[in-house]
Amino acid sequence: MGKKRVMVPAKDVDLSSVKYEPEVIQAPHLTGFVFRLFVRILETPLIGPLILLRNTVIPEEPMFKPEYPPQGLLHCIDIFMCFIAEMEPGVVVLDEDGRPEDRVESALKCLPHYDPAEFLENSASPFRYWKIRDYAYAYRSRKVTPSMKSGKQAAASTQRFEAGNPLSILDGIFMAIKDDIDCYPHPSKGKANMHEFGMGTTGNNPNHGIKRKDRSGKHELSVQLDVRLQVSQIACVVQQDKMEGKEWGELQEILMHQIGTGGSSSGPAAIVASGLCSAALGTDGGGSVRIPSSLCGVVGLKTNYGRTSMEGSLCDSGTVEIIGPIASTVEDVMLVYAAMLGASPANRISLKPSPPCLPTMSFNDDSNALESLRIGKYTPWFNNVHSTEVSDKCEDALNLLSKAHGCEMIEIVIPELLEMRTAHLVSIGSECLCSLNPDCEDGKGVKLTYDTRVSLALFRSFTAADYVAAQCLRRRIMYYFMDIFKKVDVIVTPTTGTTAPRIPPSALGSGETDMQTTGYLMRFVVPANLLGLPAISVPVGYDKEGLPIGLQIIGRPWAEATILRVASAVEKLCGESKKRPVSYYDVLRAN
Repeated sequence: MGKKRVMVPAKDVDLSSVKYEPEVIQAPHLTGFVFRLFVRILETPLIGPLILLRNTVIPEEPMFKPEYPPQGLLHCIDIFMCFIAEMEPGVVVLDEDGRPEDRVESALKCLPHYDPAEFLENSASPFRYWKIRDYAYAYRSRKVTPSMKSGKQAAASTQRFEAGNPLSILDGIFMAIKDDIDCYPHPSKGKANMHEFGMGTTGNNPNHGIKRKDRSGKHELSVQLDVRLQVSQIACVVQQDKMEGKEWGELQEILMHQIGTGGSSSGPAAIVASGLCSAALGTDGGGSVRIPSSLCGVVGLKTNYGRTSMEGSLCDSGTVEIIGPIASTVEDVMLVYAAMLGASPANRISLKPSPPCLPTMSFNDDSNALESLRIGKYTPWFNNVHSTEVSDKCEDALNLLSKAHGCEMIEIVIPELLEMRTAHLVSIGSECLCSLNPDCEDGKGVKLTYDTRVSLALFRSFTAADYVAAQCLRRRIMYYFMDIFKKVDVIVTPTTGTTAPRIPPSALGSGETDMQTTGYLMRFVVPANLLGLPAISVPVGYDKEGLPIGLQIIGRPWAEATILRVASAVEKLCGESKKRPVSYYDVLRAN
């Protein structure tokens, strides 16, 4: 029995007395037989409740989905004109009721000038990923055609380019779709692999794992492409400069353990990082777009909750999850975001979103738009990482941003981060269980991986009272963040507290439970999910082993334009150090 705890109202909390409480996770790392035995014990009905909210009195009312203060001067008669008057300079409003092709065209006009001379002809230039505009140029100039790369849809796209009538710049662009998003008429098991049902952060999926093979003694680690378009966990995260001049024995030593791409949008991020696709769609209910994007060295956008429709996804009735784009560059994320945005009718009524906007980046110098930017940083939280390489690299990026654009760094305090994590766990766990229960009750639960069964066993211990208490905490945490956003425009953290973790061989057959690693991977991503805020991960460098590090930028409600602008500036400042992944497929030069 826990001692009763009574919280004071959030508005009465003295922030000057708040002390950062590091998250202490005391749990063993289990794999193999011991892990399987642990799961069977956990699934017995003798296990009691594991939640710490039941002895706590929370004075705030529950908030069952994100609610925000009125955005702008909503009391005015001409609401739209008031939004326009309040908007930051240098943005373009997109018509979410219009055609996706028109929104993509508007997004294209926001981008910097494109010079085809930098394209295929310059093979000596430093490594960079091919962008969507590179593919479009190649298609228009007949250097390659979509049908050279794939089947029926690509053939139709080729015909449109030959007729001079492509649908948009996205015509012929190959996209990976996470396997928890239905994509009619294709079966749900026919797309990009993921950590099973989105319930993990490493990407290790024993039910649909990847085979490695050594090609005729050449010591090449091949990528197995089957109907699921899966990509090896090691394919994308170790960077090539780590390998130059190394003998195979040393390479084998480095890769003897598979390296996780992060989860749960594991396949989509790995596919983009390997060069196989320009962009992908993932889902993000607990960092599942941003974590793998950070670990794979690409860009991942979590839109504001309600900005895009969740129809057709596994947890389409949840309150913390979104569908978001993953791409190799910020500009490609913008193009895909423009095509897919559009709130559902129900969310337009309940959430009252402000109009979707994109930043204009058509001019070389965007200092004027950034010089007034106020960046919030909670230093004790920012520095609570597994290795100081992560926080130092993110700090370097922020210093470059401040020096180049004159942004102001402001120290902030965020209370009750541990309570926030608990509220998020109860929320996403309850909502996920609601979606999966019918199939589990139908006898399919025993076919799930052991780590998924661990999560489900935990979720089943939650009660209705736990869920309501978590929503009371959501309102409380929302108060703190809305108060912080009166002082700053964005909040910055490392995306993850560690770089890509190794997956031990004993975990490949049955999975694993490693709560300490999960804690580091999820340390900074939860606020955007629980509160529905927009956030983006952008690469800023590598650790000493060549593993990518990402910076996370969290914005105000509906402020995707702001975080995209900041991410683009960071990308320009840090992009010169981009390194070619060991397993990279140069699709445009393959012919």
